[in-house]
Amino acid sequence: QVQLVESGGGLVQAGGSLRLSCAASGSIGSINATGWYRQAPGKQREMVAVITSGGSANYADSVKGRFTISRDNAKNTVYLQMNSLKPEDTTVYYCNLDESLPDGVLRDTWGQGTQVTVSS
Repeated sequence: QVQLVESGGGLVQAGGSLRLSCAASGSIGSINATGWYRQAPGKQREMVAVITSGGSANYADSVKGRFTISRDNAKNTVYLQMNSLKPEDTTVYYCNLDESLPDGVLRDTWGQGTQVTVSS
């Protein structure tokens, strides 16, 4: 089992910054990718940023140039630096871990979510 613990959410004014952290613990397999997603009430969960095992990062068009995903392999932690925040960034953010286990099974794990609120 793997546990993901997110932190760093909160309330910030428009134009401000926040940094989200997601720490993984437990029996971690071979990581394929780690990412951040968000889901507003009544809407589908959407990809915000994903970083692959090779270090390639992909971003949603809506956050390009404002958000940066990074990781610290030694700490099994992934970060999302969010700058120039907008009210439309307000929602719950979820961390995701995509792994390959020794038996070849793919495992997808989600964190509990952290609320980000941007006031205008």
